[in-house]
Amino acid sequence: QVQLVESGGGSVQAGGSLRLSCAASTYTYYGSRHMGWFRQVPGKEREGVATIDADSSTNYADSVKGRFTISKDNAKNTLYLQMNSLKPEDTAMYSCAARLYGISAYPLSPNEYDYWGQGTQVTVSS
Repeated sequence: QVQLVESGGGSVQAGGSLRLSCAASTYTYYGSRHMGWFRQVPGKEREGVATIDADSSTNYADSVKGRFTISKDNAKNTLYLQMNSLKPEDTAMYSCAARLYGISAYPLSPNEYDYWGQGTQVTVSS
């Protein structure tokens, strides 16, 4: 069964930090070729933030490089996104996603993912 449940969102001032978590079912976690974090603001398209492959290689959007870190904990079947030096423009609904079938050449593209969590809101105030 595919299951993704995010937590850890909230409100923070600019310059602050948050850590998002995405708890996955065992089937999802070990069956995924890619897992990632995506974000969306109302009226805009969803965008890729950071992804991690089954071999633990990572990809980041240019806008978050050096500030965000994606990681996973195999013992807990959990995906994380550590967000530091947050900016107001990071405000969005953040969702985790999994791609189970096939390796993607575009891992940061939301269209490449099959399964999504419900999302967690991140709000950064100036």
